[in-house]
Amino acid sequence: MEGEIEQTLGTWILFTVDIQPACLGLYCGKTLLFKNGSTEIYGECGVCPRGQRTNAQKYCQPCTESPELYDWLYLGFMAMLPLVLHWFFIEWYSGKKSSSALFQHITALFECSMAAIITLLVSDPVGVLYIRSCRVLMLSDWYTMLYNPSPDYVTTVHCTHEAVYPLYTIVFIYYAFCLVLMMLLRPLLVKKIACGLGKSDRFKSIYAALYFFPILTVLQAVGGGLLYYAFPYIILVLSLVTLAVYMSASEIENCYDLLVRKKRLIVLFSHWLLHAYGIISISRVDKLEQDLPLLALVPTPALFYLFTAKFTEPSRILSEGANGH
Repeated sequence: MEGEIEQTLGTWILFTVDIQPACLGLYCGKTLLFKNGSTEIYGECGVCPRGQRTNAQKYCQPCTESPELYDWLYLGFMAMLPLVLHWFFIEWYSGKKSSSALFQHITALFECSMAAIITLLVSDPVGVLYIRSCRVLMLSDWYTMLYNPSPDYVTTVHCTHEAVYPLYTIVFIYYAFCLVLMMLLRPLLVKKIACGLGKSDRFKSIYAALYFFPILTVLQAVGGGLLYYAFPYIILVLSLVTLAVYMSASEIENCYDLLVRKKRLIVLFSHWLLHAYGIISISRVDKLEQDLPLLALVPTPALFYLFTAKFTEPSRILSEGANGH
């Protein structure tokens, strides 16, 4: 009789464990409350703290992994966006006779570089040029706010957290430091060296930054996950288009036209670096022996343009466009 009672009690205990409510939601998890040796006590199902994400067993686990190469390339792409826009608007508003463009380019590079270093130093772990992260598994990891469960279709369990920690928020921190450093350094530099420009034109590149930084912030907030998967192709397409537009606008039709000015070579090499960046991002260099030869394709667009320019005659197209034909 006692044996039957013990067996029934054990079955009842197992049954009560099995009918415990499961942790609903794709990103809801149980947070560790207490740990003593092999004993672990977890809280109720809910949102994971910052710097943690749920595992397959629905427990919140700290992000302790190192970012993959692709993650660093994504962060590099997001870091390049304000720098490229800075350079574009500096060149656009400086004028051909202004000697301040070079100094402003260098200052913009310094601002973005310092912002990147400071961002890494203030990120966890603090004080080192290193970050710990959670691995990106799928697109929904970027949009956890869309996956809050409603068990009874009335009450919503809010489990929104940064599952891709820190790839989402670190970009905002970087943009904030870029903006602060620009406002501290650029106005003083422009006021002293931009003598070739009128008073109304001196600060237009800074005003432009005050517009594109909010745009970049919204772009990261809304489309961060999409950019994470699409940025290699964005780099390749935009670098090809801008290189073709620049070479046609500069009426470059042969190698001599390309070598006659140093600025044209700088633009060409810059685009080649972007081509290589995009190719490496797409291939992820998983197999080094197979992926490195793809970098030989970097000069191909420029060579193709030079070989076919005599058939299209971009100088004639530009002159006809200027004359309204």
